[in-house]
Amino acid sequence: MSTYVYGITASSHPSLPEGMEGVGKPARPVRILKEGSLAAIVSDAPEGLRPKRNDLLAHQNVLSEAGSAGPVLPMRFGNVAPDDGAVTSVLAERAEHYLERLATLEGKVEYNVKASHDEQAALHRVMADNPEVQSLAEANRQAGGGSYEQKLQLGEAVVAALQAREAEDAVELHRLLEPTAEAVSVGPESTGWLANLSLLVERDSPGAFLEAVEEARKAYPHIELRVNGPLPPYSFVEPGPSEPAGAASEPMGSHMGQE
Repeated sequence: MSTYVYGITASSHPSLPEGMEGVGKPARPVRILKEGSLAAIVSDAPEGLRPKRNDLLAHQNVLSEAGSAGPVLPMRFGNVAPDDGAVTSVLAERAEHYLERLATLEGKVEYNVKASHDEQAALHRVMADNPEVQSLAEANRQAGGGSYEQKLQLGEAVVAALQAREAEDAVELHRLLEPTAEAVSVGPESTGWLANLSLLVERDSPGAFLEAVEEARKAYPHIELRVNGPLPPYSFVEPGPSEPAGAASEPMGSHMGQE
């Protein structure tokens, strides 16, 4: 039977979540596979696994339980190896890399910050701060609303100014939050977000980071901030050396560090 992999940790981890309910329906019990100084948190892999809410939560819960007592290298949802032997083989061959990453992530958690504009507040700010937009708006007002061409010109200027403001706000938000984190990972661009930042923060002292978020909210009321965390440090699990030859080892690294 194929093996579902939740994460990798040290075999000396003080609280390995053996026996927890994992993914699948019925839920597969979590097992621990040890190889030297490393351990993999696994379960049997259900057939036809899909990213449904219950399974996503089960994956997250296993990692949260393990991560509460020590560093864990979290795997992305859906990481499956052909069997237990394939998992322990990769642990043995990549031990140096995994141990180095575990040491780096000791005592750290991830917070994700997504930022978007409050449309009305951002529009008011652009209208107040941009001389070109102000000039075009005033010309239209004096012309009784302006011609079609004038309205189109004003609309294009507003869109350009809002896009420029998004870019400026993304840079400023990064500048404000970066000093509070051990590392920052910039997530992929997506519609609806002007910034998508993951920050590696000390587990026991996130105060500086959380204070910086509140300062950003006060300083930039036209920006809406969504903070998620603490999370397992998905964004900071760097891919290791080339996978050993053979399909059996490939799934162990295929999702590490990827969004």
